[in-house]
Amino acid sequence: MTAASGSGRRMNRWTLVIPVKALATAKSRLAPTVSPTARLALARAFALDTIETARAARSIDRILVVTGDADLHTHLADGVEVLHEVPGAGLASAIETGIAAARSGSDIAVAVMLGDLPAIRADGLDSALAAAARYPLAFVRDADGTGTTLATARAGEPFAPAFGDGSAARHLGAGFTDLVTVERPAIVPGVRADVDTLDALEQALRLGVGSRTAEAVTALAEGVRSHRLTIARNRKVRP
Repeated sequence: MTAASGSGRRMNRWTLVIPVKALATAKSRLAPTVSPTARLALARAFALDTIETARAARSIDRILVVTGDADLHTHLADGVEVLHEVPGAGLASAIETGIAAARSGSDIAVAVMLGDLPAIRADGLDSALAAAARYPLAFVRDADGTGTTLATARAGEPFAPAFGDGSAARHLGAGFTDLVTVERPAIVPGVRADVDTLDALEQALRLGVGSRTAEAVTALAEGVRSHRLTIARNRKVRP
């Protein structure tokens, strides 16, 4: 990670919180088409590709992964901090834990991003965070338009994001700026492409996914005959 943008000006610096639910129970909307074993493999691949992309983003100084999965940390590269989620506490609690840890030393700029964005690219994440830095509170709608994939708060701003179903409307109501509306050129599709269904996975594959997701999908496609998965279009997120 570098401290300056290509123009020579210092980039805005962020601490990023990534909540990752217990992988054994993740991606339940892929059932019954996808087996529990395959869902676990996909969920882990999504999370690892998302985190690896965040590590490559130039605007991020610190990454905090909050998870209830006991084994995820064994797959993470150095430089990623892992906080253990209270079992059964849920997504909101995990996010609150991450934000509190991020701001324990100082009231810095914090972003929260979901851990199921396998098509996100580092430059796309940097672009979204640069746009977010122009607003006290901001968020990125998911591809469906009703949920949220990324929420941000500048230093000194109280931060209580509300992810989950219908979260886009909740963020608007709480005064967050909708970056998809006001900063559309800066918000590339991979930042919005969370994956909960096979159709969403198809869309992520068209955008290009990380290596772990590509491997997991190749294995999945061999056992899923009722749905076309465009393996040939896979490409790595990172150069």
